[in-house]
Amino acid sequence: MRTAANLLAGLLLALAFTGCSGGESNVARGNREGVLHYGNGAEPQGLDPHVVTGVPEHHVISALFEGLATKNPYTLEPEPGVAERWQISDDGLTVTFFINPRARWSNGDAITAHDYVWSWQRALNPAMGNQYAYMLYPVKNAEAFATGKLDDFARVGVQALDDLTLQVTLNAPTPYFIQLMDHYSTFAVHRPTVEKFGGAATRFTRWTRVGNIVGNGPFNLTEWLLNRRITVRKSETYWDRDNVKLNGVVFYPTENIPTEERMFRVGQLHYTEVVPLDKIPVYRAMPDSPFRNAPYLGTYYFLVNTKRAPLDDVRVRKALSMAVDREKLARTVLHGSGVPAYAITPPGTLGYQPPRLFGHDVAAAQQLLAEAGYPGGEGFPGAEVVYNTSEDHRKVAVALQQMWKDALGIDITLTNQEWKVYLTTVDEMDFDLARRGWIGDYVDPNNFLDLFICGGGNNSTGFCNARFDDMILREAPRAPNREARFAIFREAETLLVEEMPFIPIYTYTSKHLVHPSVRGMPANLMDHTNFKYVYLEEPAP
Repeated sequence: MRTAANLLAGLLLALAFTGCSGGESNVARGNREGVLHYGNGAEPQGLDPHVVTGVPEHHVISALFEGLATKNPYTLEPEPGVAERWQISDDGLTVTFFINPRARWSNGDAITAHDYVWSWQRALNPAMGNQYAYMLYPVKNAEAFATGKLDDFARVGVQALDDLTLQVTLNAPTPYFIQLMDHYSTFAVHRPTVEKFGGAATRFTRWTRVGNIVGNGPFNLTEWLLNRRITVRKSETYWDRDNVKLNGVVFYPTENIPTEERMFRVGQLHYTEVVPLDKIPVYRAMPDSPFRNAPYLGTYYFLVNTKRAPLDDVRVRKALSMAVDREKLARTVLHGSGVPAYAITPPGTLGYQPPRLFGHDVAAAQQLLAEAGYPGGEGFPGAEVVYNTSEDHRKVAVALQQMWKDALGIDITLTNQEWKVYLTTVDEMDFDLARRGWIGDYVDPNNFLDLFICGGGNNSTGFCNARFDDMILREAPRAPNREARFAIFREAETLLVEEMPFIPIYTYTSKHLVHPSVRGMPANLMDHTNFKYVYLEEPAP
């Protein structure tokens, strides 16, 4: 059934990509009309900023909504969004945002500071089930409210001083706080629209559908054909519309990576989300190659369900990790497009270097497995790896499956799932091992380490350690300087790796095919696209 579904999806994509005017390609027509055709990886789970968690969702939401700050794609520095400016008090505990009086919702309503107070209350409401609620935990009493320990939202450190002034009180100075304002979990949503279609804390309602959704970004949603395309058009109410050069963007769910690459070759996409691993050497050898490969702030790893036997034994988890030959994987399967990882935080994040506590050591892995009661793999009950449908994910999983068989004598089964099913599987911890990738939401080690706080929305491992939480949530924010802060992070990450609730595999690099007509989309460490900067211009002959 899954194979048939993939074939159907490929057919629908082919139809969607086909030009409609005399065989004209999407790229040729898009260059003429100012419409970018964008490979987006997977069909989005939804478009509610306080519900979704994935990269495909992020791309579309960033076109439809804007935060208090935005990110410059060249420097990755925050710059004005809904807030035309902000002030940080001398002690670093109070941040005041001044709302741009020209900022409007797509229905023409003015955006106010009150929109943010209501939206942050929604994002932190325990009934909302927002997996990214912890992004607002630097705000005073936000964690207590989100975890149900505090009922009175008025005690949370966010208030509207007037329609255009939002004041935020922090628990401690937070160097990356302004960066968080560009993440969709901190965006405001249009209260009347949300309430009209089911209420504040109701998930996946009709408020995000075509004809209903009210956003505040540079584009408006005009079309959503399931498993075919999502189309957005330039907004006439966006405050900075004169600097938006594109007339629209068409996002395609290109989960089938070989199909995405073929569509690029025949002129139906300006941009691919990824490149098939086996095509990387081919594109690298091309003169004037469209292949773009750059450092990327992200880690590819396997989640471990620490509540399920035999993975509830840390010796088994360590054995699995030490049996993986990451150098060989990077050299062969990844064709040099990934860097072996031995921790969750990418090395060099703001100068931070994570601990290196283990390596590829088959003898030690075998000893650990024997100590756990499975000498030579005898009696091992097996385990399953779940991954979202992708040929590249399959190749990595198959390689690890064989390494575990060869080194440890154990059998691991593999199961692929469509993106939305996979997300549910991970959220409900209905797995033994699950492929996972984490891309930095902001440039700071904290963004990788706070994944594993107790009860965190993205901590689908069962791991919970009070000492780890104390270091990440309380000690590090109060450190007197970066050096002391990073020392706390190293101690916390050492604890985390010793417990091994995840198996790090490699540090990402971005891998895209980009048509030469695309401008304003520079490679950067976060692989971030600010669609307001993008434009199309045919290269000179």
